[in-house]
Amino acid sequence: MKSIKYILLFLLLFNNFAYADINKDFEIWKKKFKQIALQNNISEETFNKVIKNTKFLPNVIKYDRYQPEFYEDTKTYISKRTSSKKVTKGLKFYEKNFELINLIEKKFDIERELLLSLMGIETNFGTYVGKMDILSSLATLSFDKRRSEFFTNELLILLRLIETKQIDYRTLYGSWAGAFGYFQFMPSTMKNYAIDYDDNGYIDLKNNEDAYASASNYLNQMGWKSGQPCYYKISLSNNIPTKYLNISAKKLHDKNKLKDLRKFILNNNEIDSKYNNLDVAIITPDKNIIPGAETLNPAYIVFDNYEIILKWNRSLRFALAVCTLKDKFKNEL
Repeated sequence: MKSIKYILLFLLLFNNFAYADINKDFEIWKKKFKQIALQNNISEETFNKVIKNTKFLPNVIKYDRYQPEFYEDTKTYISKRTSSKKVTKGLKFYEKNFELINLIEKKFDIERELLLSLMGIETNFGTYVGKMDILSSLATLSFDKRRSEFFTNELLILLRLIETKQIDYRTLYGSWAGAFGYFQFMPSTMKNYAIDYDDNGYIDLKNNEDAYASASNYLNQMGWKSGQPCYYKISLSNNIPTKYLNISAKKLHDKNKLKDLRKFILNNNEIDSKYNNLDVAIITPDKNIIPGAETLNPAYIVFDNYEIILKWNRSLRFALAVCTLKDKFKNEL
């Protein structure tokens, strides 16, 4: 028993020393990052005001290494995020905000059911927007070497938005990855697509008006096509060449007209023939991620609208969940 206690004590002391070293390295990184920020038109006043108190957040690193998109099978992932409880809550939210939502739908040509779905999955209709200090989260991920370039750029963009007073830095609490607001916008998305819809002088993505208009503007600019489908769940024949199977969300390959891929689909009667001339791809989201997953099951034929959701979040399962919940809302509205 004594030896076990000594081992535990050693591990505790080792972790404390390691954490102390990381904090020291993080402070050194902040000094180096300050030079980068100043070179990118961030004033010293802004930098000192918002970066001085940032901290290294070890939990952010843990979350970055362990995301549900990469360990839950498709059925589990979708069912958790598209429950009847979620639909009921979304319908209540719509009843309270129908005038705004309908106006935004008409102005940007983005279906209300899609906006409800995205908001429901991202933040449970604004009830969970995240409690992480976004500046510390982005600084931690910029300091970390795994995706440093990406998060350094996001942090610089956010500092610039603060510099130009488009964003109030005191409101910046959100997800571990630095996403913010009811629709979880990253800083680069804020910069390119966020709108001060209520015209009060700054962008507040925790305000329904700015948040809904910004999300709709993003989807519109990305090319969302109202009235077209996201996906169909399909059963594949065993003779389909593996080159047609997409297992990664990075870039869908071997896209073809739906009519040309029908020969590999067993449940053709469930797919409307009016979509025959649309470009589609085939995804098998569990293969190579879930241990023991079948090669051809589950499988989906996906359309351009599905790829728009992939631009929002590069996860095959996330896009399937959004489109599934969207269809459930459409059946109720």
